[in-house]
Amino acid sequence: MPESSDKARDGLTSVTRGTLVMVLGTLGSIGFSFVSRVILIRKLTIPSWGTFSLGLTIVGLLSAVATLGLPQAVARNLAFVSAAGDRRAIIRSAFRYLLPVTGVVSVGLFLLALYIGPAYHDPQLALTLEFFAGIVALGVPATLIAAIFQGFEDALPNAVFVQVLNPALFIVFLLSIVRVLSLSQQFVGALGAYLAADIAVVGLLLLYFRHRIPRLLPPGPSNPDYGRRLLVFALPLLVVGALTSVSGSADTLILGIVHRVDVGYYTATLSLARLLGIGLSSVGYIFLPVAARYLGNRDSSSLSLTYATATKWTLVVALPLFIVFFFLPGNSLGFVYTAAYSTTVLPLRIVVVGAFVASLFGPASAAQIAFGRTQMVLLNTVIAAGADVVLSFALIPAYGATGAAVAWSVSAVVFPMLSTIELGLLEGLHPFERHYLLPLVVTAVPVGLLFALVRFDPPSWELPVIAISIAVLFVVVVLVSRSVDRGDRLLLEAVEQFLGRRLPLVRRVAHWLAGSAVTSI
Repeated sequence: MPESSDKARDGLTSVTRGTLVMVLGTLGSIGFSFVSRVILIRKLTIPSWGTFSLGLTIVGLLSAVATLGLPQAVARNLAFVSAAGDRRAIIRSAFRYLLPVTGVVSVGLFLLALYIGPAYHDPQLALTLEFFAGIVALGVPATLIAAIFQGFEDALPNAVFVQVLNPALFIVFLLSIVRVLSLSQQFVGALGAYLAADIAVVGLLLLYFRHRIPRLLPPGPSNPDYGRRLLVFALPLLVVGALTSVSGSADTLILGIVHRVDVGYYTATLSLARLLGIGLSSVGYIFLPVAARYLGNRDSSSLSLTYATATKWTLVVALPLFIVFFFLPGNSLGFVYTAAYSTTVLPLRIVVVGAFVASLFGPASAAQIAFGRTQMVLLNTVIAAGADVVLSFALIPAYGATGAAVAWSVSAVVFPMLSTIELGLLEGLHPFERHYLLPLVVTAVPVGLLFALVRFDPPSWELPVIAISIAVLFVVVVLVSRSVDRGDRLLLEAVEQFLGRRLPLVRRVAHWLAGSAVTSI
């Protein structure tokens, strides 16, 4: 048991360190993205913002194809193997396969833009795709570099460079450019600022890679046989990545074809729903290599413990945001954007339901990839993407953004639900323990009933206070209901190790509320 606890503590330390770094990076990304969104909304018309958002959606889909599934494959395999020659082969093969494909996809997007302009009489969309062809060429290698460090259980490059620095530089370049441009040139300035930010970030990532990788993996010979194995492992993830992008963007693309005028409003609404996944995406990013290491050491008990504990604490983020966005949708849209976006609230309520339910399953797909069950991940992605496409074609023509919201929500729930069912049946792994379900129900049901029965219209500044209060209530319920297990105690140790000091006040409060449940760490 002591040895198992040490392994679980070590894994939770990695998960905690990586998750905290990713959460802080994600919060920074959200903050900077919010500022950039406000600037864009004020500088661009709603149709122009819709075109910008549509271009981002197309880029996301093509980038998923250009990655060849290699980022996740590299992260998993670097953590799974220990031989230096194998690790060198993984990194070198990934770049050898990825860079030519990225070039082809980028050139293809640029040529497509040249066709779209005359064919659809939409020069603004054509110009957007021309600029974003460069975004694909830069963004895909940046994703691979971040994934390489992810494989070494280092989330810092992704958090600092991709999540924080990229949107921060976009704001700097955007403010610098739009000040000297006329109103008619603001859209071109926004595109140029976006591209300039990517160029700067990729340059900095390459410098970091050149400095850091030799310390993690000294130069030497590679295993000549590992390149093919990496590609075979990655190919199902390529389809998974492409279909995941389809399942998350088919509704936006079809809405752009059928109801182009609704795209700007709908993508703004969808951005709020995706905030619910901050904790889960942060956990999932670092959970993949940690889980792969557990499996490589044949330590299933530590894997199960880490999975359940990490999933429970992602609710600290998801639950408060769900309650605020669902019960106060107009206030939320007006607070984050402007009053012009708060006139229609039903799509927001629909997408936050889907996002919240999806968050309840934990990092299920990351766990499946760690187990090497990429075929199941592929099948689940096909089903989820198919649901999004079919429902989008069926509902969007008649219901517009509301139909798109239903399609997105169903797809968002189907994917992790299937992964969780398969993990439970085949691996005996799931998060639905008493210490997870009890605080969820005890917190969500009374608070939800209060918001449903008591109508009130709080000022905008109270929304963050309400969300934080619900998060604190959840933590208190966890402690008072004694919904604490060995994983939570080890998690506290991991947090203390990450901070470099003990937290006596936290320990005293936890002991006062939960009693013996938190003793004997």
